Amino acid sequence: MQAENDVMFEVLLVEDNPADARLTREAFAETRYGTRLSVVTDGYEALRFLRRLGQYADAPRPDLILLDLNMPKLDGCGLLAQIKRDDDLRRIPVIMLTTSAADSDVLRCYNLHVNSYVPKPPDLERFLDVVAKLKYFWFGVVRLPPK
Repeated sequence: MQAENDVMFEVLLVEDNPADARLTREAFAETRYGTRLSVVTDGYEALRFLRRLGQYADAPRPDLILLDLNMPKLDGCGLLAQIKRDDDLRRIPVIMLTTSAADSDVLRCYNLHVNSYVPKPPDLERFLDVVAKLKYFWFGVVRLPPK
C-alpha cells in the first residue's frame, strides 16, 4: 500500500474535451491522494509526452494514464496499442475513462491490454465518486511498478 502524504503521484490525462478535462482535474483535486495531473489532447501529443520529445523533454513519467477512447488524430485504442508494444511504457497502468459503454469498445480495449475500462458517469456527483475510487484503488491499494 502506498503512503498517503509523502508521495506525489503523476497522472497523464489524455482527453480532447476541455470540459471533461476540467471536470477530471477538479475531481482529482478533491481526493486525498497527492497527484499532479498533466493533460494532453490527443494520442500523438500523448506519445510525445510519454517519450519526452520536444516541449515534453522534462515531462514526468506518469504512474497512471487516464485515456479517452474517442479522440482526433490518434484515438485511445491506437495510443493504447502503441503504449503496450513499447518496452519502456507497457508497465504504466492505463485506464480507459470514456463515455462509451459499448461491448465492442470494452472488448477491443481489453484485447489491447487496458488495465481497466471505466465508463464516465453522466452526472458530476457520480463522476467525482468514480475518480475518488480510482485514486483510492491505484494509489491506496495497488503497488505500482517502480519507475
